[in-house]
Amino acid sequence: MRLRRGWPLMLFMALVVAVPIFEVWLLIQVGHQIGVLPTIAILVAEAILGGWLLKREGGKAWKALNDALGTGRMPSGEMTNAALVLVGGVLLMLPGFASDLIGFFFLLPFTRPWARRIVGFFVARRVQSLGVNVPVMRARLRHEDLIEGEVVDATKRQRRDDTVISGEIE
Repeated sequence: MRLRRGWPLMLFMALVVAVPIFEVWLLIQVGHQIGVLPTIAILVAEAILGGWLLKREGGKAWKALNDALGTGRMPSGEMTNAALVLVGGVLLMLPGFASDLIGFFFLLPFTRPWARRIVGFFVARRVQSLGVNVPVMRARLRHEDLIEGEVVDATKRQRRDDTVISGEIE
């Protein structure tokens, strides 16, 4: 059972070692094909484009997040978008072609919905494996079902003219 719990850490450690090795190998292969200077120029251009996209899409994600919070909605999709934009921007800033592809996939507005679904699938699988009830997590508050009221402290002595309504909250 201990190995099952530790596999994500083992996978992470393997990726920490394997991904940079793969990125260096890919850079060498591209450098042999097109030359060193064009390879460096492509990496610099991708980093500049990534910074610009990060600023643009990050601003949009931040505005959407603030709008959701301002209207009282749970900003689940907006939080995912903001996280994907942040991770995508960081991946584009790192040197390497494989990380740039993943960064563009997370950062571009027309591929981000696919990335959000993929990440959501893996997160839902992980949450279910931990025993959390996912349908309960998907429950949303509808403002038309909201009943305003006030809290009454039952430990204090009630006056005779106060009316107390007993019941259950669903």
